[in-house]
Amino acid sequence: MNPAEIIIELRSIAKHYMMGSEGFCALNGIDLDIYLNDYIAIVGSSGSGKSTLMNLLGCLDYPTDGEYRLKGTNVATLDENSLAGIRNREIGFIFQNFNLLPRASALQNVMQPLIYRGVPIDERKQRAQEALSMVGLQDRMDHVPNQLSGGQRQRVAIARALVTKPAILLADEPTGNLDSHNAKVISSMLIDLATSRGKTVLVASHDPKVVEQFPRVYHMRDGAVQQVT
Repeated sequence: MNPAEIIIELRSIAKHYMMGSEGFCALNGIDLDIYLNDYIAIVGSSGSGKSTLMNLLGCLDYPTDGEYRLKGTNVATLDENSLAGIRNREIGFIFQNFNLLPRASALQNVMQPLIYRGVPIDERKQRAQEALSMVGLQDRMDHVPNQLSGGQRQRVAIARALVTKPAILLADEPTGNLDSHNAKVISSMLIDLATSRGKTVLVASHDPKVVEQFPRVYHMRDGAVQQVT
């Protein structure tokens, strides 16, 4: 690919934590290029550094060392306000624990990110309805989270990530709480976002049916990328 198409560049990325008096290296010198419209999977056991890497890619945390460039900007040097702006404009998140507002309906949860962008209420509602329909919840829009199954809550979270039309979609175990049919639907949707809609999609997953659909799979161990298949 042409280097001009690179959307994310990681160079010698490291992340260290202190656990009491002991130091812990969560990421250890990662070099990685991710291209526009890429769809890749990141796999690794618990403690491999996979979640830490996803947090850094999502501008939720800073690296201890190294350089992270997003569309040419070194985000490792930005302040919190600038990082928040990038997250709002460029990145859609799907969290493993859903992070839904418990007293808000599915529709209201999906509309929420658009409020911060100043989108008019009629457009917010229309876009949220479309996003919920994409994940098969058109008949659950008025339900609050405790009226939904775990799989349905995850699909609300996916719709919320999609509604802002981000350039980059980061998904942590997006099919972990879905049955096999819905897992296939969501996996196909994520891939379509890259291949047909111009998104860059990164998925952290242990689901082999998800991983096998991705042309690039990064295997992580002990805070480093061990191999790519």
